Amino acid sequence: MEKIFIRLVFLLLFCTLFSGCETLMEILDPPARQVAADVVPTWWDGPRVRPGIALIIQVGTPAAPPETINVLVDQKGDITMPLLLQSPVACDGLTLEALKQKLVKEYSAFYRQPQVTVTFAPYDGKGVSPWGTVTVLGEVGSPGPVNIPSTMELTVTKVLQMAGGVKPFANRSAIQVSRCDKDGHITRTIVDLKEIGKDGRVDKDMALRAGDVVWVPETWY
Repeated sequence: MEKIFIRLVFLLLFCTLFSGCETLMEILDPPARQVAADVVPTWWDGPRVRPGIALIIQVGTPAAPPETINVLVDQKGDITMPLLLQSPVACDGLTLEALKQKLVKEYSAFYRQPQVTVTFAPYDGKGVSPWGTVTVLGEVGSPGPVNIPSTMELTVTKVLQMAGGVKPFANRSAIQVSRCDKDGHITRTIVDLKEIGKDGRVDKDMALRAGDVVWVPETWY
């Protein structure tokens, strides 16, 4: 009877790991679903302007040198351009290019051929990252979203370190990375930390991107 039970458990695990793409809510257990719903669910296609992000904006004309303005996107997703525009400019969710085009249109009412550049302020790893987040859940010291650095270089081992490291009873051989594609389908990849460390297989240290969910399960023994 015990052998039958063990076989059923392994069969269930196999089906869970290697069956077709389900939604993210089907993959995660109930306590993790709300966290994932808040930070993961949409397809990510590049850095975006978000509340809390600092921007450097330059505004000029062919006849005048640009004026540099440092602004912080407020909690409503707006920016205020002191002395230049009368009302806040909504920019939450825009790319830098989209915000630039919007500002050019706004300034066209005041200047001829306005020249605008928009860049992210230097990012120190704190606060809100315009490059998105990876969500780390399960047996780690500090579960939750982890900011992606401006270099866009973030791997499974690094994100686990940033999340406080794995706990003593974590299953280091079955780290699961769930990724949502643009059609809303989830694919899963198993990462073996023991293989990376013991065998020196750094090529197995999966590169992560914004929206990924890293799940660290608890070992069964």
